[in-house]
Amino acid sequence: MSYRPPYELTIEIFNQLKSIIRLIGQIEGYQLLQNNLQLRRENKIRSLHSSLAIEGNTLTEAQMTDIIEGKRVLGPTKDILEVKNAIKVYDQLEEIDPFAESELLRMHETLMHGLIDDAGQYRQKAVGVLDGEKVVHIAPPAKRVPALMGDLFEHLNEYQEDTIIKSCVFHYEFEFIHPFSDGNGRMGRLWQTAILKTEYPDLVVIPLENMVYARQEEYYRALQDSQSVGNSTPFILYALSALEDTLKQQLDQATNLKSDPESRLRSFRASQKGAFFSRKEYLSIHKQISPATATRDLSFGLERGLLIRKGQYATTRYQFLV
Repeated sequence: MSYRPPYELTIEIFNQLKSIIRLIGQIEGYQLLQNNLQLRRENKIRSLHSSLAIEGNTLTEAQMTDIIEGKRVLGPTKDILEVKNAIKVYDQLEEIDPFAESELLRMHETLMHGLIDDAGQYRQKAVGVLDGEKVVHIAPPAKRVPALMGDLFEHLNEYQEDTIIKSCVFHYEFEFIHPFSDGNGRMGRLWQTAILKTEYPDLVVIPLENMVYARQEEYYRALQDSQSVGNSTPFILYALSALEDTLKQQLDQATNLKSDPESRLRSFRASQKGAFFSRKEYLSIHKQISPATATRDLSFGLERGLLIRKGQYATTRYQFLV
């Protein structure tokens, strides 16, 4: 192995890792995301909006929702195309092989199709990162990019590190190399998620980009601090902190959903096609609640005019009103 990205595993990093793994275990143990189609859909939209907004896309979450639903949206042509391309990429996220360099190029081609001439290809020119009018990073020369990316993927495949740490290191090194003429920020964040989901599948539907969007100044400062000290330790600390905060928010949101009958009904409705359903089918989606709670939810829906009912006892069926 010829190259190992430099970083230091500090006590602070180990403590953050323990907290993150505990939070992931809670989310997985409660099965908060597997069957919650509403939350998965909301998270997808948040991820799309945050990742693109960081790069200057002006469309709102509502407009992006309309695009997902196939509705016509008024807005800058470039922004609309960015969203459509990103949707195609996010729809493939669970199947992406993050350890294959060819897969990175393929996803970049999808993400940037119609937006730049060299989509899916490493850059052939010098690039830098600007903060306003100030140059904060000069990327390595274009002729070095293929070799640097080859080394990075070799490290990704061969070093037996913690998956969370590995994803953070890859993200920083990727942004340092800046291998593409455009779309590096989006691809770096996407690839970190793709690496994480190989061990923690639930993370594929958690909006990690949302926390980066909320903490953009910290994100770019962490990149600069790592560049200044010559290793990715500052960026790892930032990325772990952002991941921990995102998981806490997700756990709170999903746990609150468990105690709100209207939210549970909306979540279940997202999985329905207008057909009648039974209490047993309702429970198959909301596995964390008791049959008695399911009955109360359905009674709540009837009282609020959200549902109609036919049959009685074992033959009782419900349907959402349009």
